[in-house]
Amino acid sequence: MPLYKEQGVVLRSVKLGEADKIVTVMTQGSGKVRAVAKGIRRTTSRFGARLEPFTHVSLMVYRGRGSLDTVSQAEIVSPFRALRGDLGLFAAGETMLEAVDKVAEEHERNVRLFMLLLTGMRALDARPADPAAVAESFLLKLLSLSGFHPALTTCAVCGAPAPERFASGLGGAVCAADADLDAGPASLEALDFLATLGGTGLLEAGEVQADTRVRRESRSLLFGFTEYHLERRMKSLPILARSLTT
Repeated sequence: MPLYKEQGVVLRSVKLGEADKIVTVMTQGSGKVRAVAKGIRRTTSRFGARLEPFTHVSLMVYRGRGSLDTVSQAEIVSPFRALRGDLGLFAAGETMLEAVDKVAEEHERNVRLFMLLLTGMRALDARPADPAAVAESFLLKLLSLSGFHPALTTCAVCGAPAPERFASGLGGAVCAADADLDAGPASLEALDFLATLGGTGLLEAGEVQADTRVRRESRSLLFGFTEYHLERRMKSLPILARSLTT
């Protein structure tokens, strides 16, 4: 089996048998990789805690004949320990990991997605004032990379300014004339807040402020839009919502 070297961020791990785990890693050059870490659950394992979610690692991996590769070596590049000790940081980080896991394709190179995730981890590790805002900014950027960025400042259908309705199926904010039966109300303040988060770098997004009403409304719009276009429910979003300090 050919051996290859990669770096990546661990997305998740699941138990396999009595001593092994299957780890899912978003890598820089090979896209999403699923690999067996043999013996990792033994106290004598050479991997230790190197393959825990959030960790940025350097790997040596044997390419498997089926869907699973095998980890040969793993070294920590950055542990991002802060994310494990704070509920708000953890919830924001889990949202990023889950979203990437849902959109990334196995062994399909996507450097932009990898760099977005790595920047998101670094932004959270810096302990921002509002970790949830960083996660929401991340989701907007991930949606853009996937071709689903919501219209926020003009109608998604006709381009009219100051839309006051929102419909995920129509592409985001819409004017009253183009709204369908599924379109709900959307305040200009909530749409402006999402537009600001989308245009703000991840390292600065945690400092963007809005009042409680706007945060709750914008969160609801974004979460609904994200799940609609990813075509999947995200388990981390309710946890992220509860972690908001506003």
